[in-house]
Amino acid sequence: MTKSIAEYSGLELLQAMARGELPAPSITVTMPMSLLEADAGFVRFAAKADERHLNPLGGVHGGFAATVLDSVTGCAVHTMLEAGVGYGTVDLTVKMLKPIPRDVPLVAEGKVLHISRTLGVAEGSIRNAEGTLLAHATATCMILRR
Repeated sequence: MTKSIAEYSGLELLQAMARGELPAPSITVTMPMSLLEADAGFVRFAAKADERHLNPLGGVHGGFAATVLDSVTGCAVHTMLEAGVGYGTVDLTVKMLKPIPRDVPLVAEGKVLHISRTLGVAEGSIRNAEGTLLAHATATCMILRR
């Protein structure tokens, strides 16, 4: 018998997704990103903006970086949660440091800074292949226990 999603801890769920044993969330189609690594309090994603993510001036819209950073910070918090416990972002502060390039592979990482019974705080970054920091975020997530 197959486990339901609610029976996986956050870390187990994300690691199963990274191995391809469970499908990735649909947001990964809209915002091309894939989970490369998940460990307790840490995640690493690959991401790449494309022609679907451009603003009226032809640059990559800031919403691309904000969405990727919301994903890595939230998933980092999720790695610390037991089965059946959810979370939701209540605050996301994003700093755009350099333009996000189009059609260039990027690495996004999320790391937990603090976790309690009701709140998780994490930081995230997006870097290019050379390691240049393009965007940074901090997020607070409410932990949803039943």
